[in-house]
Amino acid sequence: MRAAAALLLALSAAPAAAQDRGFDKAVAEFRALHRAEVAKAGIAGSGFYVIRDGRTVVADHLGEQDADAHVPVDAQTIYHWASITKTMTGIAIMQLRDRGLLKLDDPIIRYVPELARVHDPFGDVSEITIGQLMSHSAGFRNGTWPWRNKPWQPFEPPAWEQLKAMLPYTEVLFKPGSRFSYSNPGIVYLGQVIERLSGEDFEVYIDKNILRPLGMHASYFDRTPPFLLPHRSHSYYIENGKRVAAPFDADTGVTVSNGGLNAPLPDMAKYVAFLLGDPKRPDYDLVLKRASLDEMWQPRISAGEDFTQGRMASTTWSGLSFFVDRTDGIRIVGHNGDQNGFRAYLSLCPDQHLGTLLTFNTETRGAENAPGNRDMPESRVALATDGLCKAVAAKK
Repeated sequence: MRAAAALLLALSAAPAAAQDRGFDKAVAEFRALHRAEVAKAGIAGSGFYVIRDGRTVVADHLGEQDADAHVPVDAQTIYHWASITKTMTGIAIMQLRDRGLLKLDDPIIRYVPELARVHDPFGDVSEITIGQLMSHSAGFRNGTWPWRNKPWQPFEPPAWEQLKAMLPYTEVLFKPGSRFSYSNPGIVYLGQVIERLSGEDFEVYIDKNILRPLGMHASYFDRTPPFLLPHRSHSYYIENGKRVAAPFDADTGVTVSNGGLNAPLPDMAKYVAFLLGDPKRPDYDLVLKRASLDEMWQPRISAGEDFTQGRMASTTWSGLSFFVDRTDGIRIVGHNGDQNGFRAYLSLCPDQHLGTLLTFNTETRGAENAPGNRDMPESRVALATDGLCKAVAAKK
């Protein structure tokens, strides 16, 4: 948090020129922290963007996208964004809601009747709603594929039929709506809702209704198109102090709605600019009504005590497919992602019209959600970005 305090002090000057000098100083200090943590941890490659008032004002690319071939990271480098995909799944659900095709209070079994086979010791499965799935309060377990422990097993289950076969062996773990517990399968079930109501594969629906309208033309799901393969980042784990390669270009299968997004940072900057919502931009209400997006950012259930990975804190709440925090009066909205050696952070300060993107192609620990993960070098860098939002607020 010392880095965040330094950013706050650096950006507190009042006159415009001083503010610019303060911002430059804060960026320089952040870059020093970022580079130091990346080098110390042995992280192969990383990127950091700041989007303010609809423009990208900082664009940093560090290290290598392929550590063996020594291919440097650049603006075209494609990262895996993992669970940040969930924010797009949530937006798709809200689009369908706004079109009158569903309600957030609808029971999930209305659209995915196979879930009626789940064992619910707390009542009837028909009481579990779409909104509870979006806020991770439906009572389902964390992992989608809890038995993967052999190298010959698929990265993720390829087909819905495989998850469907698991449903009679799936148990609701607490009374739906009573508390928060992060659940990947819950988001997969929402992906099924999107496919069944739209009549399109999840990837096709998101491409038509989010990626294309925002001009995210180098973004896609799962396997990389051949013409983009030269820009696809490899990924790595740090194990016993050594960097080892993760599977390249992995396919998330039926879990695509949970974590299948791949994109370069300039494309993700367009997504952040849309989320921040500049009324002068043509995409302001194009993808989702601003009122619906604001609805997604309303705190629904406390998340901090149960989900402390990365930048999550005891003050964190779950909204609808986004997490919401408020520290020192500053509202912070966002989502983390980690999978297959990639770790990513999307953070928004809507009231300050500022957002940040931070991504790494190397995980220094496994993807387990544990309190100690806030001490990871990736997390220390991510937490330092909050100072930018505090600083902008302090100047007003």
